[in-house]
Amino acid sequence: MSEATLSIEQPDLVLTLFGAKDQHLRTIRDRLGVEIVHRRGQIAIRGEDQPVALATETLERLTSLARRRGELRQEDVEKILAQVTGAPPAPSGTRIDVFDPVRKIQPRTPGQARYVETIRRHAITIAYGPAGTGKTYLAVALAVEAIKHERIRKIVLCRPAVEAGESLGFLPGDMQAKINPYLRPLLDALHDMIDYEQIKRMMEQDIIEVIPLAYMRGRTLNDAFIILDEAQNTTIAQMKMFLTRMGENSKVVVSGDATQIDLPHQQKSGLLDALKRLKPIRGIGQVELTKGDIVRHSLVQEIVRAYEAPSRSGKAEGASKARGS
Repeated sequence: MSEATLSIEQPDLVLTLFGAKDQHLRTIRDRLGVEIVHRRGQIAIRGEDQPVALATETLERLTSLARRRGELRQEDVEKILAQVTGAPPAPSGTRIDVFDPVRKIQPRTPGQARYVETIRRHAITIAYGPAGTGKTYLAVALAVEAIKHERIRKIVLCRPAVEAGESLGFLPGDMQAKINPYLRPLLDALHDMIDYEQIKRMMEQDIIEVIPLAYMRGRTLNDAFIILDEAQNTTIAQMKMFLTRMGENSKVVVSGDATQIDLPHQQKSGLLDALKRLKPIRGIGQVELTKGDIVRHSLVQEIVRAYEAPSRSGKAEGASKARGS
């Protein structure tokens, strides 16, 4: 771990540098996986050596630009981050318009940009990739954008409530208490884009529905944006049931991580089966996200690599085949 310090005495310059609601600061921090703290004219940057160096250079360039121009736009932050890290900036046309006027959401990697464009062009999109690649977050953002612009009338977010079999009975509390822990990641993404009171009203009006996968049986959803998260933990029958809920003017996104299948060994993953079975069908897009698309803390990429290493052994490959890969 290392730390760097920048001195900025002018309060107005700090406000410009950090952006409204610390938007610019959040972008730098999240992209590079560093901690940034401001106290009494001193900006402290903490983290791993290379991310700290990149964040320091980014902040220095942005500070210089802010002094010259008196303002900073999100595009400036993206451009300088791209220059410093060597990663291409996300195409401007892929920005996602959510309810919070300050919260600008857009893909951060070429893979994420391809994912967003695939969802926009296809009625059904199936995405797979490791944790931290933004599969759920970007899909929820696009659903929020669609409801904001009245392209749909309803958002439905679902996932397998329990990884193997959806057996909720042994959990304490009423049904809502039982399922909330499994739906929490979807709710977290929503809360990042819509304020709490608005989400509450939209749920009461049945505009937003967050439910376990089992509750989808027997329904037909028209004018809806439907997202299935953690799809690797569906069976083939469950996947078929989910996909056939799609009605007129609806869009479906299925996302999952094929390396984190929690089904019993004798059961094949509905996600892996769908990737093969549905590949020839026009109108269904498929996107693979990789380690290079991970946008969480920089250590997440290293963790994914570490856990992928044993998969090269014959034992791991045999287990993978037993799961239906």
